[in-house]
Amino acid sequence: MTTLDPDLPDQAKPISFASAVSLGVGTMIGAGIFALLGEAGAVAGSAVWISFLIGGFIALLSGYSLGKLGARYPSAGGLVEYLIHGYGDGLFAGAMSVMLYMSALVSTSLVAKTFGTYASGMIPGNPPAIVSSIFAVAVMGAFVIINLNGTKSVAKAELVIVAIKFVILLVLALGSLFAIDRSLLSPSEYPGPGSILASVAITFFAYEGFRVVTNAAEDVEDPKRTIPRAIMTAIILVMGLYLLVALAVFGTLSTEEVLAARENALAEAARPVFGSVGFVLVSIAALIATGSAINASLYAVTNVTYRMAKDGELPGTFGRRIAHSREGLLVSAVIVSVLAVAFDLGQIAVLGAITILTVHTVVHLGHLRLVDQTGASRGVVGLAAFSGALAIGITVFDTLQTSPTLIAFLFGFVAIAFGAEAFIRRSHTRVLRTRT
Repeated sequence: MTTLDPDLPDQAKPISFASAVSLGVGTMIGAGIFALLGEAGAVAGSAVWISFLIGGFIALLSGYSLGKLGARYPSAGGLVEYLIHGYGDGLFAGAMSVMLYMSALVSTSLVAKTFGTYASGMIPGNPPAIVSSIFAVAVMGAFVIINLNGTKSVAKAELVIVAIKFVILLVLALGSLFAIDRSLLSPSEYPGPGSILASVAITFFAYEGFRVVTNAAEDVEDPKRTIPRAIMTAIILVMGLYLLVALAVFGTLSTEEVLAARENALAEAARPVFGSVGFVLVSIAALIATGSAINASLYAVTNVTYRMAKDGELPGTFGRRIAHSREGLLVSAVIVSVLAVAFDLGQIAVLGAITILTVHTVVHLGHLRLVDQTGASRGVVGLAAFSGALAIGITVFDTLQTSPTLIAFLFGFVAIAFGAEAFIRRSHTRVLRTRT
């Protein structure tokens, strides 16, 4: 684990405000634009920018709630810690924690698969599918090594990577705005409001990476002040970039062209202004973006699994020390690599979006019990819970019409989480901690 711990002789408070922001931005951009823009566009069409706007608003509400919780309860466990404070150290909080962990693995594997796709796409000719899988596993191995070297390595790598990819995407998005065909963004081309709203869970998923900032709480300078500011700053920066990119892509390519290009839609949108150079630069930015998202996600998931292992919600092996990290890093990396190689995660993106939004909503409902301790606005926290629940309901309803089997998988996901938590509770001695 990379967080501060009495057993680990790591640096004191190595994550600054800028580093905390970069962790959130790095995770959001990697999982969002490159892995989910096509999925959201398939539902919302050229109105996807509206979906990103609504998703960003929900993320800001959620970020406010989590920021207040992070300031009051600074812990590497992040949402896991907040669930226990809100609901007690019982089966429900534990099962929600397991769901959070499973969702993080799915999200990271989706990003790793996207990295492999872009990397293999830059090889001349038509490389076999196995090449994409090799790249996906290789990038996981590279960032495992970085995380094993400790928190400072994670923070430094994230600052550099995020700065590069953010500047590239911003320049290309702003340049592409000059080539926009306004007719492509005409409201007459938009699908109905139901389709736009049905994509909001996916676009929220594109922002969801901001939660990794809460997992850095024990390593952050002045967490009470830094955590809320870093979360909101990261969301606002990414929200502005997402809107620019969505307008640039769907303003230069038709919806059909975007769906045909899928992961390469951003690169294709750069051609009208920047030609083949733009295509290559965006492809490189995709590799950088997905790489930094994996880096930040591994950091966060290691902290979460350590905390869960310490509380008896995961087997003890997840908390055992290895180098400057924990064995949970290696276990999680192996699972993510298997998922990235074995599965097509296109539809799983919807499942992951619904699941993680459910966990956020449950956390906000628990926060309503704690507002006297956190100093948060009950109205804002309540609105965060309501907007999350509404997005879940709309997405589930739409998915029932288009892919009812995904809902069956969702119930299976929940059943596995509760079943696994119940089994672990019977099989392992739990470490109960007093929370104040």
